[in-house]
Amino acid sequence: MLSFEDALKIILDSARPLGAERVKIDASAGRVLAEDVRSDIDMPPFNKSAMDGFACRRADLDSALTVIETLPAGALPTKTIGPGQSAKIMTGGVVPEGADCVIMKEYVETLADETIRFVGEKTKGNICFKGEDVKAGDVVLKKGEILKPQHIAVLASVGCSEPLVAKLPKVGVISTGNELVDAASVPGPSQIRNSNSYQLAAQAQRIGAIATNYGIAKDTDEAIDSVFKKAIAENDVIVVSGGVSVGDFDLVPGILKQNGIRLLLEKIAVKPGRPTIFGVSDEVFCFGLAGNPVSTFIHFELLVRPFLYKMMGCDYVTDEITAPLEETVKRKKTERKLCLPVSITGKGTIKPVEYHGSAHINALCRADGILGIDVGVAEIEKGQMVRVRLI
Repeated sequence: MLSFEDALKIILDSARPLGAERVKIDASAGRVLAEDVRSDIDMPPFNKSAMDGFACRRADLDSALTVIETLPAGALPTKTIGPGQSAKIMTGGVVPEGADCVIMKEYVETLADETIRFVGEKTKGNICFKGEDVKAGDVVLKKGEILKPQHIAVLASVGCSEPLVAKLPKVGVISTGNELVDAASVPGPSQIRNSNSYQLAAQAQRIGAIATNYGIAKDTDEAIDSVFKKAIAENDVIVVSGGVSVGDFDLVPGILKQNGIRLLLEKIAVKPGRPTIFGVSDEVFCFGLAGNPVSTFIHFELLVRPFLYKMMGCDYVTDEITAPLEETVKRKKTERKLCLPVSITGKGTIKPVEYHGSAHINALCRADGILGIDVGVAEIEKGQMVRVRLI
């Protein structure tokens, strides 16, 4: 049985790039950059006023100043500021030659038409100088960056209207089990509704993957093989839930092997979700996750999500916080890493949510993150600082 760390390394080391494509900037949010982006201009592109006020010479601040020009944003100065002169300027306006500061309008007294005086004690320069943020040719965004709204603004500011991004992975989701019925059905006495397919597809879509939900495959070789063959032909990655343990009807590992999938791992020392499998072929990657919904959710976040990002050229860094534990956590068995759903209290402490085991999907709806308790650790005391992976 592999440690979680060893399993994750095997999975990430197996990732193959998907290739790249250019997309319109307004369709690029959430995509992963496939090349560095450089600025084509200095930013700011000119000496720019940071305030509404008057551009003048600092040496003249004790004197009355004649206003020789008004400069709204977008206008070019036509005059140079000389001794005893100023230009009325708006935020974002081009600072005229000769001026070395902009005095805020709030600290200006009007003496007469076109004549002002600075009445403050001192002033900052209030000028954003050409190229102080970025020089032409500078790398402003790096390959592997996940494009967030602030990155989209940077793309626009440097004229990158069609960024080169990694292609999106196609992810096929399959649930197995004779006990499963669709969400629209009323379960019989021995049945439960299939939640995993919808959950896993939503998790894949949340990171931008193109997800296809293939629904339920009954626990027969023929049923699983048929849907699996279809999924292989249409996807880069397949995520199967259920049928991966050692029971009489756990048929997924055998079906994968029959379809040319080489299994690289079959058990991980993690609770929940020990019977997790991962396999590869020349065409597709396959994850087999334990059927209980908390297991499938956690293992998608811990293993599948970073793998999909790796395929897109991104070394995914999880969102984590460190905070004190609200109450002592104990467990008896320590041979596996425990993933425990927790919430962040109003006091900023970490508290386990009510959790009845890996079938208790409602617990995740009350959780803000997952607390990992390492192998060999039986107790974490109240007040101890812990790291929580946010979900």
